[in-house]
Amino acid sequence: MSTERYTHTATINYGTAETLIQNVLKEGQRRGIHFSVAVTDASGHLCAFARADHTPFLTIDIAINKAWTAASFGVPTHSWNQLIQDPKLAPITETKRLVAVGGGYPLIIDGQLIGAIGISGGTYTEDQETAEHALAPLGFKLF
Repeated sequence: MSTERYTHTATINYGTAETLIQNVLKEGQRRGIHFSVAVTDASGHLCAFARADHTPFLTIDIAINKAWTAASFGVPTHSWNQLIQDPKLAPITETKRLVAVGGGYPLIIDGQLIGAIGISGGTYTEDQETAEHALAPLGFKLF
């Protein structure tokens, strides 16, 4: 039996996830905002997580669920807010983990979804801007 391991799909690695988390926490410190930040793989499973000191505990689940939501269809969470205004899509809000506010982004490199990030702790705009700030230096697609 071979000891080689094969990856069938591209996925985020821990080093990149940790860099994203550090980018978020540093930006939060600069802005005076206490963030929770979660990074998932492409299937929405948690890969890495951090919570700044004094961050409200509810932000933990919100950050994880923002990442899960962004990974689910490969679209940012702020896009969901507009999508669920359509009465034909509104029933999707029954999905318990769906978070339709800014702060969740899919991690897309070379057109391929490799994971997602979710941030919670500020306003939805602050969460979204901080996600963009963390992603841009690493070459992730922003939309």
